[in-house]
Amino acid sequence: MEFHGFTDEDTSYEYPSSSRNTAFTNWSIDSIKLGFGDSPNSPLSGQFDCDGWSHLPVDAQAPAYSRQKMRRALQQIETDLMLPDPEEPATSTSLESSEKQQDQAAKQFRVRPRTGGAPPELRHPEKRLRESKSPSGDDLRQLLISCAESLSENDMEEFESLVREARGVVSIAGEPIQRLGAYMLEGLVARRENSGTNIYRAMRCDEPENKELLSFIRILYDICPYFKFGYMAANGAIADAIRNEDRVHIIDFQIRQGTQWITLIQALAARPGGPPRIRITGIDDSVSEYARGESLQLVGKMLMELSKKFSIPLEFKGLPVYGPDVTREMLDIRPGEAVAVNFTLQLHHTPDESVDENNPRDRLLRLVRALSPKVMTLVEQESNTNTTPFATRFAETLDYYSAMFESIDAAVARDSKERIGVEQHCLAKDIVNVIACEGKERVERHELLGKWRSRLSMAGFRPYPLSAYVNSVIRMLLGCYSDKYTLVEKDGALLLGWKNRNLISASAWH
Repeated sequence: MEFHGFTDEDTSYEYPSSSRNTAFTNWSIDSIKLGFGDSPNSPLSGQFDCDGWSHLPVDAQAPAYSRQKMRRALQQIETDLMLPDPEEPATSTSLESSEKQQDQAAKQFRVRPRTGGAPPELRHPEKRLRESKSPSGDDLRQLLISCAESLSENDMEEFESLVREARGVVSIAGEPIQRLGAYMLEGLVARRENSGTNIYRAMRCDEPENKELLSFIRILYDICPYFKFGYMAANGAIADAIRNEDRVHIIDFQIRQGTQWITLIQALAARPGGPPRIRITGIDDSVSEYARGESLQLVGKMLMELSKKFSIPLEFKGLPVYGPDVTREMLDIRPGEAVAVNFTLQLHHTPDESVDENNPRDRLLRLVRALSPKVMTLVEQESNTNTTPFATRFAETLDYYSAMFESIDAAVARDSKERIGVEQHCLAKDIVNVIACEGKERVERHELLGKWRSRLSMAGFRPYPLSAYVNSVIRMLLGCYSDKYTLVEKDGALLLGWKNRNLISASAWH
């Protein structure tokens, strides 16, 4: 399907009026009501008003940060990138690499030997749990790891005993580690019963109505800055790379609701000398289609509204094709266009050589490299679960999602039904997939930034350092959230995390 944007005032596009699309329509259309008259004319050098951020009601009365102010800040970043180069501040460097952090986490949660001189209280943390009305997080972590260890050693009697103990202390309404433990325990039981794939599919089939699912996605997007700032970093890199181009083709390998491109389009429309002609190719996935309640046609109509509103020529083509099945012919590459390719939390779903001897992941990267893009942006979970052995993978998943659940706990009331919905429908199925599934059925195959660097370098890519100017503004905006959020710059990439755990990496390549 293709959409072409016009600026004629007589041309209009109507959105479907059914209730199933209400959440998406409100999210998309309201977000483009921000006019450029509200944006400062000077480069981003002033202070952001964190005190002005408020918790506004969204669907189902879920708490959210002020999306208008966030979009205004993001729009300003991208608009400034269209201006002549300011004097760039020096790029800060990371004091601790992501890989070192993961090694430390692995040491902290390493499974202890089940024979030899391990202290009884570590070999049998369930004994300590019996004596504690409110078990410590470390005790519960060790109990869960002991469950995973006994399962990996095929000690079913011990496994069943430990699972019974764990069931008495996990709860989807408890502390973050208790909530996470409930889902990880179900993953272990599913793995034990060889039903991981069936449970994962059942969880996907048992998703709420699309309007409700989109509401949960929206809440997660609002309360946790990882994804928001991942988009900001990617858009900043793209804006920088195409700032002098007259014709631009953006290829998004997971278009989702299309909202990542709203502020970038606004910024390009205000570019000195006039906007470029923009072409967006959006590649879809089944979860995003379900959440929208409609096909990619809805995304195309939203983008056409932007085209009309900001008088920018825009063409959209939707490709309802699984990413690895995309071919060059489908992308309709045209001479004279600057190509920008975007992978946001998507590339880890593509199998690599450990799953498929044809290595679809590297084949896809070679396809993109052959397009000679001005820039390719990559946003990924900073976790090592692709090829690691099960016990190590379990400990890594426990460490990663512990930080994620703690950050949610800091933003949403513990007894909130919306919080339970977010964790259950946006996170739990991924956790179960990592723990319970294997082979081609395990689609959540995260890798650390260092491994992505190696893979991309072998495919012929070179780093395209993220702008230190944009990074400094993102750091300023991050200060409007909890002080437990972290932002690390490393070798031109950006790592966003909670406390001492990196969770999302953003990098650019060409």
